[in-house]
Amino acid sequence: MISMQTHWMTATEIAQAYRNRSLSPRELVKDLLDRIETVDSRTNAFLQVQSEDALAQAKTAENDFMKGRLGGPLHGIPFALKDIIDVAGQRTSCHSSVMLDHVATQDAVVVNKLRAAQAINLGKLALHEFAIGGPSFDLPFPPARNPWNLDHHPGGSSSGSGSAVAAGLVPLALGTDTGGSVRHPAAACGIVGLKPTYDLVSRQGVFPLAFSLDHVGPMTRSVADAALLLQAIASPPGATVPFDADLDKGVRGMRVGFVRHFHEQDMVADAEMAASLEAAATVFKELGASVVDIQLPSLDTFASVQKVIQMSECWTVHHRWLEERPQDYARMSRRKLLPGAFLGASDYVMAMQQRGQLIQSVNEHLRDVDVLLVVNSMEPACRIDDEAAAVRTYPRQARAPFNLTGHPALALMSGLSSAGLPLSLQLVGRMYDEATVLRFGAAYERETGWQKQHPGI
Repeated sequence: MISMQTHWMTATEIAQAYRNRSLSPRELVKDLLDRIETVDSRTNAFLQVQSEDALAQAKTAENDFMKGRLGGPLHGIPFALKDIIDVAGQRTSCHSSVMLDHVATQDAVVVNKLRAAQAINLGKLALHEFAIGGPSFDLPFPPARNPWNLDHHPGGSSSGSGSAVAAGLVPLALGTDTGGSVRHPAAACGIVGLKPTYDLVSRQGVFPLAFSLDHVGPMTRSVADAALLLQAIASPPGATVPFDADLDKGVRGMRVGFVRHFHEQDMVADAEMAASLEAAATVFKELGASVVDIQLPSLDTFASVQKVIQMSECWTVHHRWLEERPQDYARMSRRKLLPGAFLGASDYVMAMQQRGQLIQSVNEHLRDVDVLLVVNSMEPACRIDDEAAAVRTYPRQARAPFNLTGHPALALMSGLSSAGLPLSLQLVGRMYDEATVLRFGAAYERETGWQKQHPGI
């Protein structure tokens, strides 16, 4: 048996331990189930734990290894799913009273892909209701909490995914991201969150929030794990290099565009968050990359266009339930969904037209640099019981622009605040160039070691 605590092992480390037989799938799954039983009463990350199924899958994987039938890099690796993703025969609640009786009849495409990779499903994870609400206490399940400080929220809407990975309950999780919902929990919980290029990962079998903005993405404790998980779930439009092909190559001679104005002028960030971005720019320079300032359209322009599209598409999904059973939604969810009723077709069409211009602007700037360095959240997570602070701080971010444009965006831990809460940054790349974004993330991770920091829960 290996000496380190198995619950902090990355998927890459677990796969190596399986190969050298210092760890077995059943040992790992039992350890994680014990960890969930001990810790999750405080984090509220899991809505459903599939203990028996997970142990049966682990036994199968162990038998495979004993007989020399080694599969791919996720063979025998546990994962968990945001409870907006369908698993046949299991409830997909979307963390809502509205969906408590909904049982999926077939697997989502991403679940099929993870089954094919022989990964082990530990269960379903908490979220903000329908991936849009907030840390609400008027729902059938309690909100997930931040493992770094249980009095604080873990970000959203993939709140349980962020909390579970950060707390050492599972090494891999899937979240969804419409306005930043993979990268916000990654920021709040100090993990890696990747929003892939739009349509790189199938959304079939995932309950929609906004059709043209939704993404499914990996949430992990290392960049290498994000690459492995993306490799398993992606449906690329054509032949591409493996997403982990360039992780060890470094960034010497490459170019970073620093979008300072998002957090210095458009929306002023917390001083510690801003300092962590300056430190990141310095790290890339020391690694041999050039760093230049980039001027994109204003953050307010991106946010306004994204908001009109999201509200319009959300209303299309939810209008019938909101008209017939509004009381079954949490207050925070209703507040975000109802404005869509007052938008017209002309609002939506004009927003879509402006969207094309914003996509073109980002594409033009990415011709001159390899990645963009961008703020993630403007400040660390606030208290979970302070609804006014959540309403104020949730929109203070620079994630939504890249849902609007569809470019891949990687969230990484960039430090700890003086209060002991994670800080975070984003790296944004060209369409379908996740390999370069992950290359920069891996270089930053090696140099700083922030991914080795864990909450003391």
